[in-house]
Amino acid sequence: MIKALMIEAENVTRFHQVEDATLGQGQVRVAVRHVGLCGSDLNTFKGLNPLVKLPRIPGHEIGGEILAVGAGVEAPYIPGRRVIVMPYTNCGKCTSCRKGKLNACRYNKTLGVQQDGGLAEEIVLPAEKLILNDSLPPRHLALVEPLSVGFHAVERGRVAKGERVVVIGCGMIGMGVLIAAVARGAEVIAVDLSEEKRALARQFGAVETIDAGAEDVVAKVSELTGDDGVDVAFEAVGLPATFTQSIELACFGGRVVYVGYSKAPVTYQTQFFNLKELDIMGSRNAMMQDFLNVISHLEKIGDKADALISKVLPFEEAEDALPYWDSHRNALKIIIERTA
Repeated sequence: MIKALMIEAENVTRFHQVEDATLGQGQVRVAVRHVGLCGSDLNTFKGLNPLVKLPRIPGHEIGGEILAVGAGVEAPYIPGRRVIVMPYTNCGKCTSCRKGKLNACRYNKTLGVQQDGGLAEEIVLPAEKLILNDSLPPRHLALVEPLSVGFHAVERGRVAKGERVVVIGCGMIGMGVLIAAVARGAEVIAVDLSEEKRALARQFGAVETIDAGAEDVVAKVSELTGDDGVDVAFEAVGLPATFTQSIELACFGGRVVYVGYSKAPVTYQTQFFNLKELDIMGSRNAMMQDFLNVISHLEKIGDKADALISKVLPFEEAEDALPYWDSHRNALKIIIERTA
């Protein structure tokens, strides 16, 4: 038996003893060392995640250490190596998989969402879902997955050097978008209600920030861009108002990338789709190359990435983590750490 945190019901988390999974062919047993909490975990805790059936073990932003390997798994997957988890599944047969877009598999079951996740002492996963990494600080392993979602969105948006970009929402996914866009040489305008998050956006390269609660975002972006609008608008909030606002912020001939998703219906004035001849794209999860790009970037910036971590709680206090985040919504990333 192993210890795992379970979201039992709305606003209720509790440790449970659960069966440890059998180690099968091609699988690896991982000691979970770090788990980052995602907005999807918080939504599950608040009863707002339609993709989750309770009870559920949350957690898909996982860094750990190999304990044992199953039959057919060979070096370099050996006990003691540190790993980053790719928490998605892919069927290999749906249209998305056949097109090579494994991140958008029709039948994907993300850890902690459609299946139990990694907020436990151990987890068993296929070797191909583990990325070996002994160079990053252990805590940073849990930053790779959320940042990779933003990096994938920037790839979807075809962001190029010198382009102007707006990022609506500077949570962890939005910060991933910002960091990736800055790395490509774009000029990024960051929009958020939180001064703490806007300050962090400036620290990571935003040329301008806008307080969405105090300023007219559309008017301010128009002023900053000489009435052009931005080349690419990224929505990373998930509200109807920011979905439609993205269309307004994009320039004629521009692009819009939706990384968040709205839980309520969205009503558009669709003439701007045509008048601006916009490319409007969704972005889901991340590909292996996005993970590798994030790892490379984190290795480059070193300790600067510590600023992305708001709070670290020991595994023994994980029952308090989601309630804490619910009462401290400005926190960017809360990480659960298990050292033994």
